[in-house]
Amino acid sequence: MLDPRKLRLLRELSRRGTIAAVAEALTFTASAVSQQLSALEREAGLPLLERTGRAVVLTPAGRLLVEHAEAVLESLERAEAALAATRTGPSGPLRIGAFPTAARALLPEALTLLVEEHPGLEPMVAEIDPADVSAALRAGALDVALVHEYDFVPPVVDDSVETRPLLAEPMYLTTRSALEEAAGDPWIVSTPGTLCHTMTVRACQAAGFEPRVRHHIDDFDTVLLLAAAGQGVALVPRLAATRPPAGVRLTQVKIERRTLIAFRRGYGEHPALSPFTAALRKSTARATQAGGHG
Repeated sequence: MLDPRKLRLLRELSRRGTIAAVAEALTFTASAVSQQLSALEREAGLPLLERTGRAVVLTPAGRLLVEHAEAVLESLERAEAALAATRTGPSGPLRIGAFPTAARALLPEALTLLVEEHPGLEPMVAEIDPADVSAALRAGALDVALVHEYDFVPPVVDDSVETRPLLAEPMYLTTRSALEEAAGDPWIVSTPGTLCHTMTVRACQAAGFEPRVRHHIDDFDTVLLLAAAGQGVALVPRLAATRPPAGVRLTQVKIERRTLIAFRRGYGEHPALSPFTAALRKSTARATQAGGHG
């Protein structure tokens, strides 16, 4: 009988590429991961890995087993959700990941509503970049997360994750009336490697220029303050632009940010997900009605 815990390690290896990366993500030692994968090979009766020096690649049998592992792990997730549903009301920890704007603008009221209705739940929030969410969900570090995606940027979650739409919001340009007008301006953009950074660069390229970056700032409140100080132009989403500082003029552009609720495949039937989603939708509706632009 194949051990699901070892199947999870094999799946992570197929996605992360090295035993060291799997060990770091799942808080194991590299030697423990290697031993578990060797044991899985013995259980399977076939070589699953090819080792060349420090490199490890999956054999055809290993890749086939990973395909089946996805279905097995999803079924186990559904079984755990079904067992949780037999309890009297949702209870226990609910580990939530969120990007900073959502953590500030959406989660406080949502968690208040959630705990009032389901006091047995213990929400635990961690800020996380959407690019890291799939791995955190697969590793079990999170149960559910808020992620965003932009025009000009491909979806950030992989096929081990399900999503449900929560919010679509426009983007705004500070100071200028159109992207093309900002070709010669200094820009305030997010840290390289983030979705926000990629979106800004690609939006400028689509408008026919490369942005001249002066500042790298991830917090949109700080971005707006720097824009008010004449330090550059930026693109900001509606949730971050409800109360712009004095002197900042915002113009809606034809770019959209979409916020999604993300969770492991099979977790959709967990009894904690539905009330969390309901509370989140209420807080989102109030946040989008509270003011702003457009």
